[in-house]
Formats: sequence, structure tokens, C-alpha cells
Amino acid sequence: MTEMTETTELYQLTLTEAAAKLQSREISAQELTAACLDRLESTEPALQACLTVLADQALEDAALLDRAGPDPDQLLWGLPLTFKDIYCTKGVRTSAASRMLRRYIPSYDAEVVTRIKKAGAVVLAKTNLDEFAMGSTTEFSAFGPTRNPWNPAKVPGGSSGGAAASIAACQSPGALGTDTGGSIRQPAALCGCVGLKPTYGRVSRYGLIAYASSLDQPGPLARRVIDCARLLQVMAGPDDRDNTVSTRPVDDYLSARPAPLRGLRLGLPRELWESRLDEETSAILKAALKTLEEAGVELKTLSLPHLPHSVAAYYILATAEASTNLARYDGVRYGHRADDPQSLRDLYVASRSEALGPEVRRRILLGTFALSSGYYDAYFKKAAKVRRLIRDDFFRALEECDFLCSPVSPLTAWDFGKFTDDPLTAYQMDLMTLPVNLAGLPGLSLPAGLAPGGLPVGWQLIGRPFGERDLLGAGLALEEAFPPLT
Repeated sequence: MTEMTETTELYQLTLTEAAAKLQSREISAQELTAACLDRLESTEPALQACLTVLADQALEDAALLDRAGPDPDQLLWGLPLTFKDIYCTKGVRTSAASRMLRRYIPSYDAEVVTRIKKAGAVVLAKTNLDEFAMGSTTEFSAFGPTRNPWNPAKVPGGSSGGAAASIAACQSPGALGTDTGGSIRQPAALCGCVGLKPTYGRVSRYGLIAYASSLDQPGPLARRVIDCARLLQVMAGPDDRDNTVSTRPVDDYLSARPAPLRGLRLGLPRELWESRLDEETSAILKAALKTLEEAGVELKTLSLPHLPHSVAAYYILATAEASTNLARYDGVRYGHRADDPQSLRDLYVASRSEALGPEVRRRILLGTFALSSGYYDAYFKKAAKVRRLIRDDFFRALEECDFLCSPVSPLTAWDFGKFTDDPLTAYQMDLMTLPVNLAGLPGLSLPAGLAPGGLPVGWQLIGRPFGERDLLGAGLALEEAFPPLT
């Protein structure tokens, strides 16, 4: 953790630094919340990271906390946080960045939101995303794109691009995103912050607007690894309302300490490191690996032979689940309803055509085709088998090393519109991250350095199932070797 200076602004405090100052009453919850709101107001016109800002409610909640006083048992007491606008929030619009839900106000909180609130946090804002979390750039939001704080002409990544941009711009010290195929780790890498995708089943999905139910996983973003540990400590654990959540006890993530680099065994999947990386990204990551090797890390190149099939398998499985999950948005039960339909079919077609964006429609059509009569065995069933083979590849590799290490993105943040007319190339860009979701493993994205053009380069550590504590320890060690960018 970086040392504080006399000139540090409140909004620049990391989550852990802010938590310590709040508990010691050096600062108040109202002061910190007001500072973050001021920062948000000054940066938001350029970034568009947030869809809904709860300024009055946040200040009111912070005042209530101050009147009660700090509670050492509440790990997030007084900390203003943002939530990706795919978490249901009671009484606050939850749009999933879609016109379909632009007027949807939930009557309940997602389980993660409930836990974060009980831990004393202040809900500051709901952040932007690709519509229904389907995208890797946050260009596909129905309410306009989010811009990268390092260069507003570049994308922030996605689908949790609003959350990552908000963290990088110091609008808040912590954010909650979701990761279906890299949607936490990739924007964290492109925006120069830390993002953690937990093991599938470590965190409840109750109250999360679903994209692909067997792949979606809530997780934290922050500016430091220890900050993600604090957020995960609150988020993780069983939930009776989500039968995919593990009943396995939650580890003490805050007790994680930097792992010794000497003797640490890192596996380098050949299929990821030998893929097409741009020159800047490749140079930064190779230099980082050399630094690790000089520090005594054992680097072992290994193979995950079925990884080349992961993009195809993912985009069959994920879109099939999306087709099923989004079938409920039909203009009858809830969501956007077209005016003056002439028939039930006309109601369905008009409501969905008016309210769903092009990328969501594309993925629904792909998934519906994969599930259709005569194609289920040819596509969906085969993809499910490939998924198991990819999982087995990861498990075998993790028997040979402590963690796997790979790039997060094959290039630094790119210009808006670069891949919008080339979806197949855009999907291939997810090769580094989506296999981790197929295998259900935890992944931690953190900065490796700045490219000569001034844009962040990230890499990821991949751990064993429910090995988040060890993964965080390795992340802390890398963070010491490669100082944070923000």
C-alpha cells in the first residue's frame, strides 16, 4: 500500500486506506462520500461511467452512519461504492444498460448488495455496462459508451467498463462488477486497476440480471489487491436463494500475505502467450516475466490443448443461455412494451426490436439457433463436452504449478468502433479470459505496466477452485514487484 502524503485528496484514498481513516475518525463518512461525489461530478461528463448517481441518498446514508459511529465489525463502514447496473437495487432503477429495462425499479436488493450494505457501505452510483453485460467495450450500452480515463478516445473494456473507469478515475474506492467471459478482468486491465473473478459458486447470483447463468459471477474491482480481498470477504458465502452457491466455508481473505516470489511456480499456457499479442503488450509482459524470473519465480511453459476451441464453445454455450434467460422480455410480463400491437406475435417482435440493441439481438439469435431442433446435438451438446475438456486441461496444469499466468488482452485499449463491424474478431479478443469462466476458476487481473503510448497493460493469475486466499497472496506479491498505476 502506498504511503499517504499531505497533498492526497480524500477521493484518492484506496479502499483500505479510507477504511482505516474512517474507523479512527480521522475522516467522516460524509466527508469521504462528498469528496467522491465531487470527483464524480468533475470527471463524469467526459467518462460517462455512471448511469444513476445517488447523491442525496448517499449523503443521507453517510450522515446516519456518522451519527451511529464507526463499527469495527463492519468491514466496509462508511465506504462509498459503485455497483454495475446489473445488480438489482431496491427502489433504484436497474436497467442493465438496456432500453428494455429503462423504467425497471426492483422491489428488492441483490444478495451481494444486501451484504455490502450490512457491512456499512454507502451506495454511491450504478455504473454503465454493455447491454445485458454482452460485450467487451461498453460501446453497446443503450445510454452511450463509457470512455477510458487514460485516454477518452479509447474504450475502457467491458462489460464492466463503467466500474473499471470509475475506479481508475478515483470516483470511488471500490466497485462491484460481474464476469461472464472476462467482464471484470479485461476492463480492469485496460483501465489499469485490479479485478477479481471469484470461483463460480463462491458468490451469490441472486438478484443479478442474468446473461449466462452457468458463467456469470459477481466480483470486485479496486485500485489494490487487498481492497479486492476486503470486498470479497463481504460478498462471499452460501445463500439459500441461489442453489449454485457453494456451502464451503469462506476463507479469511484479509489475512492473505504476499507470497514469496522465490520458488513460486507459474505456468505459462503456450496457447495464450503465443497468440497474437500487439508489440507494446508483448514487450511489457515479457519484461515483467523477466523481472519475475530474476526474483526467483519458476516459469514453466505448458499446454492447454483444448484452449483453441474455447471461443467457439463459449459463444455457443453463453448465447444459448442468453436466449433462454432473455426470453422473459416479451412485452407481456415486464420490460418495454410496444404500442398498439396488432397481434401477440407483433407484440413480441415489436417490443424486442424496439428495446434490444444489435449485439444482444445477435447473441439471442445465435443461441436460439444452437438450441433449435436438429442443431442441439451438433452445437450445444458438443460445446458442453469441450467445456469439460478445457476444465480438465486447467486442472492438470494446476497440478504442475502454483498458478497459471497469462495476458488479459492481446492489445491495449483500442479506438471506439474498431471492431463493431467485425464481431468475429471481437469475440476472438476474449481468448485470454473466457476459458477461466468455462472452467469455473478464480482469476485475478492486475497491472503489469504502462505501454509506451501511455495505456495500461494487464496480466492475470489463475488459481485453483476456491483458492482465492492463495491467489490474493500471489497478487500481493506481484503488486509489490510491479507498483500500482493509480
